[in-house]
Amino acid sequence: MADDREDVNEKMDLDVETDKSSTAKNSNQTPDETKNGSSEQPGDVSLDQLAEEKKSGGNELYKKKDYAGALKLYSEAIALCPTCAAYYGNRAATYMMLSQYDKAIEDARRSTQIEPSFVKGYHREAKCQLALGEVAAATLLYDKVLELEPGNAAAKSESQQARAVQQYVLKAESSYAKGEHRTVIFCMDKSIECSPDCLKFRILKAESLALLKRYDEAQNIASDVLRQDGLCADAVYVRGLCLYYQDNIDKAFQHFQQVLRLAPDHVKARDAYRRAKQLMQKKEEGNAAFKAGNTQDAYKLYTEALEIDPNNIFTNSKLYFNRATVCSKMGQKENAIEDCTKAIALDESYLKAYLRRAKSYMELEQYEEAVRDYEKICKIDKSRENRQLLQDAKLELKKSKRKDYYKVLGIAKDANEDAVKKAYRKHALLHHPDRHTDATEEVKKAEEKKFKEIGEAYSVLSDPKKKARYDSGQDLDDNEGMGGFSDPNVIFQTFFGGGGPHGFSGFNQGFPGGFTFQFG
Repeated sequence: MADDREDVNEKMDLDVETDKSSTAKNSNQTPDETKNGSSEQPGDVSLDQLAEEKKSGGNELYKKKDYAGALKLYSEAIALCPTCAAYYGNRAATYMMLSQYDKAIEDARRSTQIEPSFVKGYHREAKCQLALGEVAAATLLYDKVLELEPGNAAAKSESQQARAVQQYVLKAESSYAKGEHRTVIFCMDKSIECSPDCLKFRILKAESLALLKRYDEAQNIASDVLRQDGLCADAVYVRGLCLYYQDNIDKAFQHFQQVLRLAPDHVKARDAYRRAKQLMQKKEEGNAAFKAGNTQDAYKLYTEALEIDPNNIFTNSKLYFNRATVCSKMGQKENAIEDCTKAIALDESYLKAYLRRAKSYMELEQYEEAVRDYEKICKIDKSRENRQLLQDAKLELKKSKRKDYYKVLGIAKDANEDAVKKAYRKHALLHHPDRHTDATEEVKKAEEKKFKEIGEAYSVLSDPKKKARYDSGQDLDDNEGMGGFSDPNVIFQTFFGGGGPHGFSGFNQGFPGGFTFQFG
């Protein structure tokens, strides 16, 4: 029913001819008496005639859509003849065009009290009730219309619409209870088509939009409702709910308090106010514990806060980030990454969460993931610092794709020269092919490969210039990795100085340099 007032009410015919018998019915005033009871002189116009003239003038203005003028003339007709059902019926139709449904209902009811068989009175009240979303009352009235006038096609059609709205309302209520807010919005849109002036349908739609994070749409509907009814507690509640979910807690509190002043028993506002206070309290307690160095307590408090209101995505996003910071502080990098991911899922523009996660990826040497995060960060904020972080991550990624000579020797990246030599001595002796002469061919090949890698790692990390180039991510020539030697045995022989290390003798196979080792 697009533009219900024009579509429905234009189809309603006004009462043009007045039933004189019904006009005088139940009246102590005779047609030829003046309003104050004095008899009119011959030739004078009767009150009934004057009322009819007012009504006819009102009809003409109504047809011209001058509803304010029509309303004035119908009211004058009623003042002259307050017992005419048709006058009240016409004024009810005019009130409907002015969206003054309460007054229209009052007049429609007065018309049927005067004349219980006045079909148009019941029909107009039914239309008003349907427009206001009072579908149960509308259905009963349409039944009355059809009882008095079974062939009324308009009443039949509108009655079906009222029953359809009833079903949509029931579906919306059950869907709301299940958290299926998209279905609620669909049902309310269908209901509003038939009941365009029903505030409660629009409010329920707005609340569902807020719960779907469509805050601007919800706010617009709530504001429209408040322009119609500035004391609508439900509309104030929806605005407060949007502010609360957008992390504007102070203003949300003000709205919830206003709702409770307007409607002290407003359950939803009271519950939202309680949850908001509890959420903020837990968050502040967690912050205080973290600042005091009580990381375990902070983790527990942030976790408890996250359980209070799953729908508050922006506050929960901050809580996940705070908990990620706690995890990072405790050395739980994987958990920090997981919580940062949850924070980002709730707020895709959360820069701090991206930065924390990227840093954790770097610390775990997951450089590809770190590069992806830093690229996203630079799209959000192209600061010099962030661009440098991206370059650093790309460098580490490039370096990670080469042989990791530090891992080959089993040493830290800040190992000094003595640590490099000690590691080479240990691993070279362990993987020298002569030590595995009795092994299978597969094992021999594996050990030879390891022995070669150990020599290559030593040749780079023992040379300060090569090590500096390697650490900075620069590419080394193929023969540079071998330190200019083509044979790892030469590196081995050079390291041990030809005479072999002290304390080893009697090896079954001679090592380069002439010394031998005996393995038991």
